[in-house]
Amino acid sequence: MNTNNRFGGAAAEVSSGDVEPAVVAFADSAQAKTMLLDTALKQRLLQTYVPVNALTIDHLNTLLRDARAEVVCRGQAVCARGDCDNRHIYLLSGSVALHSGNESPRVITDGDAEAYFPLAHHQPRLEGVTAVEDCLIIRFDSDVLDSMLAWDQAANYITLDISGQRDLDEDADWMLTLLRSNLFYKVPPMNIRQILRKFKPVFAHAGEVIIRQGEIGDCCFFIKEGAVSVLRAGDEKGRSEVIAELGVGRCFGEDALVHEAPRNASIVMRDNGVLMRLEKQDFFLLLKPPAVRGVSLAEIDRELAAGAVLLDVRSLDEFECAHAKGALNMPLNILKLKSRLLDPKVRYIAYCNSGRRSSAAAYLLSEDGFDVMVLRGGFDGLPLPQRIRFLSDGAADYLAREQQLIRGVAK
Repeated sequence: MNTNNRFGGAAAEVSSGDVEPAVVAFADSAQAKTMLLDTALKQRLLQTYVPVNALTIDHLNTLLRDARAEVVCRGQAVCARGDCDNRHIYLLSGSVALHSGNESPRVITDGDAEAYFPLAHHQPRLEGVTAVEDCLIIRFDSDVLDSMLAWDQAANYITLDISGQRDLDEDADWMLTLLRSNLFYKVPPMNIRQILRKFKPVFAHAGEVIIRQGEIGDCCFFIKEGAVSVLRAGDEKGRSEVIAELGVGRCFGEDALVHEAPRNASIVMRDNGVLMRLEKQDFFLLLKPPAVRGVSLAEIDRELAAGAVLLDVRSLDEFECAHAKGALNMPLNILKLKSRLLDPKVRYIAYCNSGRRSSAAAYLLSEDGFDVMVLRGGFDGLPLPQRIRFLSDGAADYLAREQQLIRGVAK
């Protein structure tokens, strides 16, 4: 266990899978206890912390792999005013004080409604955060979290679309399985439909070698029907042994899409089946986001005066905290269902915090025949005074604190 943390104090750093409120499972704890705490933490993250609670379990698992829960000692800094660390920080247990330098510090305790939102969320931070007592926090990379949210929710849009198309019944299972996985979350969410179109069927027979160990790969495969054996050469004579079996819904060879390294195993069909193949060159084309029509805040004012309508595509929890006046809340993950309430004759302007979810929404809705533009860069890209004026509706106590912070910045 590391006893020196990034702030120079004696805070302990432990794996995010080893914590739950008021409890730390140390390195010598039984594995069963660690797994129990891991499940408890994931349930809390999925159910309560905003906007982490909008992630699927696959993406949450990926997010947790690179996250660390930290025990912060009483009086120690969690973050400083003015920090630009690009992190979402959540309080898991204990109490912290937020101080802006102009007003008396306000205290947040785990279980408070405000504790379910990231601490001092502005970048640069307008408030410093200090531990009032020994507490437990967790940090997430904000860009990674936002990218996963956009992919997750855009994938749900496509999932609802696929479920409603009878002509896709034969392909629905493998498509929906792929969309639920986290294999392609680095692909811009606007290209999710293109990912599905780029996979081509390959009919394979039992005993057929699909991938050979040592070869440089140029594609990956998704198992639609059948099963495969994974073999690895184990000695100098090249004899192979089966190290795994993969069935329907599993992907293999995906490392070849981003690396030039030789294949580290051979894949052989165990029985007759159908594989869906994605070429490396097609994957690279999918990494480029398509263009969406972006507008500035000044242009939004003109569009609204001409009859346009704002669409807030964030989650309901985020929307209720603060949103633009007169905006409709249509979260991206259920936007396909709610789109039936939209008027094809009306222009809509989608927005979110970063522009990722709103760009995905604008592109997908445009493909479905709606006239949709997007606030360029999201409201986080606006200067602070403009951002707070834009998000002028929502929870009264939250908006009051925001106005107080901006007054402090002006001073």
